[in-house]
Amino acid sequence: MLKEILFFCLIISLIFLMGCQSNPKPSGLMMHVSGKVDGLRKGTLFLQKILDSTLVNVDSLVINGEPEFEFRTEIESPEIYYLYLNKDDGDTLNDRIMFFAEKGEITINTLLKTFESSAKVSGSENQELLQEYRKIARQFNAKNLEYIKAYISAANSSNDSNSLDSIQKVMDNLLKRRYLYALNFASSNGDNVIAPYIALTEVSDANIKFLDTVASKLTEEVKVSKYGKLLINLISQRKKIEFQE
Repeated sequence: MLKEILFFCLIISLIFLMGCQSNPKPSGLMMHVSGKVDGLRKGTLFLQKILDSTLVNVDSLVINGEPEFEFRTEIESPEIYYLYLNKDDGDTLNDRIMFFAEKGEITINTLLKTFESSAKVSGSENQELLQEYRKIARQFNAKNLEYIKAYISAANSSNDSNSLDSIQKVMDNLLKRRYLYALNFASSNGDNVIAPYIALTEVSDANIKFLDTVASKLTEEVKVSKYGKLLINLISQRKKIEFQE
């Protein structure tokens, strides 16, 4: 979770020129987030998002007895938001649920003890696509962890460079497959904001021609979304750098 937050801070900082543009007028697109934190009796919930490279509070709600909550806020285009819980129960552990915010009704239900891992989010098409992507991504992560353990074991047990080279080749191939999966997923979902989001968070350092392909698949509506603009600007900046080299 922290890695994803820091990544967005970096991306938005690198493309800070977008922040120098005039503030857009309110879109009038309302999002209603509601739900329940089963077991929560006392604490504060914060609705958060990243603004100009900083994680900011959009709204907050003090919970005192009832575990239900709701927030209403304007949203310009689908983007990542966070539901952050600051518990007032003597437990220093704070929790944060990341979800894809969209206009309309979004429901988040979870448990106090397993706030993040138990979260069920509904009402967001991009959230459903993100969960679909992550399901396969977790398989890549698990397999990569297996290869790392095998590599370390081989390095500690023998001086057989052939075994190490073989494992490294398998790891490199797995990385290529993951990149191809991310790029294909983004290209296949160009009518949703998940496409530029995946390109930015998963394969921003991919060959520029592949990122160009993803950008070419975006609908006009997605191109003018927050992540669509970020992706197009990232591609532009990378092309300038590569041209200078």
